[in-house]
Amino acid sequence: MQSDSPPITPEPSALARVLDYHARTKHRMDRYAAGPETLDWEALPAPFRHYHGAERVALPLLSELPESDPAARALTQPLRTGALGPRHEWTLATLGVLLQASFGITAWKSWGPDRWALRANPSSGNLHPVETYVIAQQLPFLADGVYHYEPEQHALELRARWSSASTSPPSLRVALTSLMWREAWKYGERAFRYCQLDVGHACAALAIAARTLGAEVSAAVQPAHAQLSQLLGLDREQDFATQRAHMSEREEPELVLHVACGPSAAPAAAWPDPADLEFFGTASRIDPRPMYRWPVITEVALATRSSATTQHALVHTPESAAPASTDVPSPNDAPAAASARSVLLGRRSAQRFDPSYRLPWPAFRALLSPLMPERTGPFRALPSAARPAIDLVLFVHRVSELEPGLYLLPRRGAHSAELLARLSPTYTPEPVALGAPDLPLVRLCAAEPRQLMRVARALHCHQDIAATSCFALGMIAQFEERLARDPGEYRELFREAGLIGQLLYVHAEAQGVRGTGVGCYFDDAVHELLGLQDSAYQSLYHFTVGFPIEDLRLETGPAYPGRQP
Repeated sequence: MQSDSPPITPEPSALARVLDYHARTKHRMDRYAAGPETLDWEALPAPFRHYHGAERVALPLLSELPESDPAARALTQPLRTGALGPRHEWTLATLGVLLQASFGITAWKSWGPDRWALRANPSSGNLHPVETYVIAQQLPFLADGVYHYEPEQHALELRARWSSASTSPPSLRVALTSLMWREAWKYGERAFRYCQLDVGHACAALAIAARTLGAEVSAAVQPAHAQLSQLLGLDREQDFATQRAHMSEREEPELVLHVACGPSAAPAAAWPDPADLEFFGTASRIDPRPMYRWPVITEVALATRSSATTQHALVHTPESAAPASTDVPSPNDAPAAASARSVLLGRRSAQRFDPSYRLPWPAFRALLSPLMPERTGPFRALPSAARPAIDLVLFVHRVSELEPGLYLLPRRGAHSAELLARLSPTYTPEPVALGAPDLPLVRLCAAEPRQLMRVARALHCHQDIAATSCFALGMIAQFEERLARDPGEYRELFREAGLIGQLLYVHAEAQGVRGTGVGCYFDDAVHELLGLQDSAYQSLYHFTVGFPIEDLRLETGPAYPGRQP
């Protein structure tokens, strides 16, 4: 006897959901990933979140510190991402400099009646989905509690305090969350990708600033998603605006970073018991009238959440092992080494490039060498630091001593050989021999310059910036094998790409040029160019570097005009 009941359709696995999301959010030559049909620029999501009613702790700005302050002195030194700055006793001023150089406002731009903030960490569309929280335990300069960093006023908002005395050793941790609606408002379904890239940028921004101040950043212990949500108060419905489309107001917990600002580098402090937390403040509204919904973003977020506390191995490379190009002033024919302050607070995203500028080879080498994961400390900020997933494919247009063409920078040592073997047989890989043992660059093929520019422009959603740059690159990640082990790795892959992007941003700035991340490219067309015929490897992020052409129509104002000395 046949049943009249409909057949039971099994719930898709987490892996299936992630693979489906990635496939459906690819930009293709004949169509772009689903996004809003119109943008109401008068209803832009609020760029800053506040907690009304929360006690506020004002943080010192770098410009307000005396020259003798150790944090101020540290930022006058040349940028060094491959070595720790001198250690010193941390104060509230040091914490203020750390947050300012990582997440603070660096300038205000205006054009006519429009005015917007630039920040130390970049973001797709300057929308900034990443929110920052500080978890302080037994620090001499800050009372125990969970604080929200509010960059608009450069202050900490006390989100929660312990109702019982803490017995843990001193600990400073920074938690990152994503307010995904800020990206989805403009980019639709592809927003989850961009949020994870921004988390990677934020991790690197924090790690670079902390290392300048003499502190290592690590992601050794990660709480489960639900636990982190409780600790930050993100699961407290009563503290967030309620509306039918609540996805515009809620934050997604991402990860926690330990800042070793004391004598112990180990994140030994126990996590606070959520039952001991007393919460304060209500969250400001981000968007009272969202026009669209993108349920697939919620689905992929659920599929990639961690369900248990995890302990990750750290990469402990001796600081002396870092190559000279990451730790010493710029090469002879590149600009002089810039101070950490000018780089971290002066970083900008290029909008246009000078198509005649040729990047000197020493500057090119100084840009790419810090991207090798075993040589640069900021990679320790990722849980996946011990097993990098990404190799770089470069479209080299104008770099001295390199002929135009397609190049590969294998970042994974012997593991990169698998990718090389999968590339199109039309390529003839040849090591680049320019006396740079720290940069194992491989030329795949030479190319006629105009043809290379046309290809680069077409692949990057027809954007001139990919053709007029000195070079563009794509970040090619080991994909299906990673996700088969753990679908949550999907977040990690994009975070590694974002961290690479942030290193490119700051080292480009230090070399007197400028970079910009490119999230819009035709995914499978890039794979086709390389000869990749399946999903074993996928391109996750692109980047361009060149000499910027400034838009003189824009006016620039100080970051904190009410607090200028």
